[in-house]
Amino acid sequence: AAAATAASPADKERFICIYPAYLNNKKTIAEGRRIPIDKAVENPTSTEIQDVCAAVGFNVLLEKNKMYPREWNRDVQYRGRVRIQLKQDDGNPCLPQFPTRKSVMLYAAETIPKLKTRTQKIGSNDHILQQGEGGKKGKGKKKK
Repeated sequence: AAAATAASPADKERFICIYPAYLNNKKTIAEGRRIPIDKAVENPTSTEIQDVCAAVGFNVLLEKNKMYPREWNRDVQYRGRVRIQLKQDDGNPCLPQFPTRKSVMLYAAETIPKLKTRTQKIGSNDHILQQGEGGKKGKGKKKK
């Protein structure tokens, strides 16, 4: 029951916040990215972060209506933050393979592209991009 009420300072300390912006390769460091761009993911959502962290055994809390303060886009897909219990009461990591918040962020960024929802979407997105490029080439060659 202590995990559900993250009100006391000790609880807040154990639960770290991860905003999707931290893992987004479309963002600069100034816009909130916290991991190297080559390891970051394209527009991750808070739900995806929650999924991969819960799957590995973290105690995860999804706060859907929280916004990253530096996020100018108020769309639903950019909303949300994930609270993750990184450490136990005694200060030891809950999962030994994730001693720091950075290790959690890197793991999430590495795992999100492997999600079923991602692997299915990728194929359709490539096709759309190719069509768009073809259309642009045609427009450029119009004679006046």
